Amino acid sequence: MIYVSSEADNRLISWLSSCGYDVEEFRTDGIIAGPLSCHPDMFMCKMGVSDDSEIISYFMQDKTRLSPEYPEDIPFNAACTGKYFIHNLKYTAPVLLKRAEELGLEMVNVRQGYAKCSTVIVDEDSVITYDRGLGKACTEAGMDVLMITPGHILLPGYDTGFIGGASGRIGDTVVFNGDLSAHPDSDRIIRFIEERGLKIKWFPEWPLTDIGSIISIYPEKNCR
Repeated sequence: MIYVSSEADNRLISWLSSCGYDVEEFRTDGIIAGPLSCHPDMFMCKMGVSDDSEIISYFMQDKTRLSPEYPEDIPFNAACTGKYFIHNLKYTAPVLLKRAEELGLEMVNVRQGYAKCSTVIVDEDSVITYDRGLGKACTEAGMDVLMITPGHILLPGYDTGFIGGASGRIGDTVVFNGDLSAHPDSDRIIRFIEERGLKIKWFPEWPLTDIGSIISIYPEKNCR
């Protein structure tokens, strides 16, 4: 299963389906701000980088409530590599904190509440982000961090989108929703990912766009 925004481009959905995945087009109404209401990463946190890592969802619990105003919309927007758990821990949903502790993850506290939106999870030890504070904290925790230029990503209703929200790792491939080659740091991003033995997929037909991440929960398929 792959979770993507109900507003994702049909060509992305078709490509994911061609890889053999069932695709769930995600949407909510009346919980958080309208432009973000169809973003999976605002409502669910994948507890690792592997396709078979578990997902903890807002809809699986009855304690944490979300609302449109920051920081009441961020409790589930943590970035989790399977080794590190990255979020503004002051606002993290208790159910996520509890599970992260049970899994023995290293907690990385950052000021950025939209941690998953801001972070491309490459592997257990490697991330890409534009956020200086988040990048510094991850580096100090022992992670490999590629810092990139802010912006250059669309998010309808906002001035800019985030690189993490425009991406997701599926099997051994990091997928970008739109034209990664148009990003000023595309060569560095590609090299950083390929140096870790991973593949990259992007779509030159439309601009790089934040859709609230691409979240996979099934074992790897044959994507090309």
